[in-house]
Amino acid sequence: MAVAAPPYASDALAEGNVDAVVIGGGAAGLNGALILARSRRSVVVIDSGSPRNAPAEAVHGLLALDGTPPSEILRRGREQVRQYGGRVVLGEVVSAEPAAPSADGDLRFTVTLADGRHITARRILVATGLTDVLPEVPGLAEHWGHSVLHCPYCHGWEVRDEPIGILATGPASINHAYLFRQLTEDLTYFTHGTDLDEDSRARFAARGIRVVDTPVTEVVNDEDGALAGVRLADGQVVARRVVAVASPMQARTKGLEGLGLPVQDLPTGRGFASGPAGATEVPGVWVAGNATDLVAQVGASAAAGALAGADINRTLAIADTDAALQGIAEGSPKGTKG
Repeated sequence: MAVAAPPYASDALAEGNVDAVVIGGGAAGLNGALILARSRRSVVVIDSGSPRNAPAEAVHGLLALDGTPPSEILRRGREQVRQYGGRVVLGEVVSAEPAAPSADGDLRFTVTLADGRHITARRILVATGLTDVLPEVPGLAEHWGHSVLHCPYCHGWEVRDEPIGILATGPASINHAYLFRQLTEDLTYFTHGTDLDEDSRARFAARGIRVVDTPVTEVVNDEDGALAGVRLADGQVVARRVVAVASPMQARTKGLEGLGLPVQDLPTGRGFASGPAGATEVPGVWVAGNATDLVAQVGASAAAGALAGADINRTLAIADTDAALQGIAEGSPKGTKG
């Protein structure tokens, strides 16, 4: 699922080389850019304008910002990055790949946008986020982010005490059911063709969780267009006001193939592999947020972006010092890089 957010005024793409390009304008990308900009690094954020949480009315579980609309958090984030000289460019990356190194051997990357513009950077932070892969059940997607939910911590309080259905997608849905049972006494688990072992059935029964094995064929709305229930293959409609789905998640990788970043399969989906502070096996490239940590909420993604930004600045400081020493050895001192 990818929903476009309202457009905003884009900065001009910087000319020449910049210290860092951040691909992705969500919490991870903006916080990484903020750290870099405050360290007096030239940084450009490339934002596709389609954040994962665009359908949501508010971000929850984020200290001091609980209940704030996602669009407002991103607006403030862009403003703060710009305050320190960073640029935020609305655009879609179609390719990112290594380029010829500088004369003193420092890394270079070329990032190209869909409109043909390109920029060269010393380092890259990938913060593209992820896509939720919803089951192909008619009517499900139209309620995504409102009455069709994935995270009990992001949206659970808002649907407490409602009749909730768990649309199973695999083993992860079992724990999903326990978490949503904490929020309501009226919970139905639709196995939807997945296996549910006898031990789990017994545990569900102990918690008063009803199990329905007949496949779900569609989501049913009431006369006002609100989610009213799900229709089963036998024609029966089970009334529900909310459907929770532990949908598989896939990191957004389009346009990044040229970087050769390793990916990994996780119980919840597929994301980029990363090490401490978001460093990857590809020198000069970091990854942060949901692109590598599929279950991270906004706060965790922002924190990961900050760690990555600080680590990028550290490596740039070392590279600057190496260049200065090389310049002295060659009789032409350098203090900075272009």
